[in-house]
Amino acid sequence: QLQLVESGGGLVQPGGSLRLSCSASGASLDHYSIGWFRQAPGEEREGVACIDHFDGRTSYKDFLMGRFRISRDNARNTVYLQMNDLKPEDTAVYYCAADEAPCYVDGLYDYWGQGTQVTGSS
Repeated sequence: QLQLVESGGGLVQPGGSLRLSCSASGASLDHYSIGWFRQAPGEEREGVACIDHFDGRTSYKDFLMGRFRISRDNARNTVYLQMNDLKPEDTAVYYCAADEAPCYVDGLYDYWGQGTQVTGSS
């Protein structure tokens, strides 16, 4: 069964960058679209970005304004989320998720990681 593990979170100054990793085991990510989500304290979980398993098409939430970039390395069975120009409001637990359906940022995903904390200092 597919298992996902996120890493790369941490504390970052405003304007700083982080790269999150979503590493998979138990199955190849070739067959899965991957989404990144986040949940801030007291807020509902929201979709951030996704990448399609079939054609590598990417999709992002408009509020990111081009600051984040999702990519995948199938050889490493890993998907990345490069986050630039981080702001205090980006503070959240970030999750990756996988599904065999086409990429949809707010879609339903079958497999989830445990999350990694990103804290933007103010």
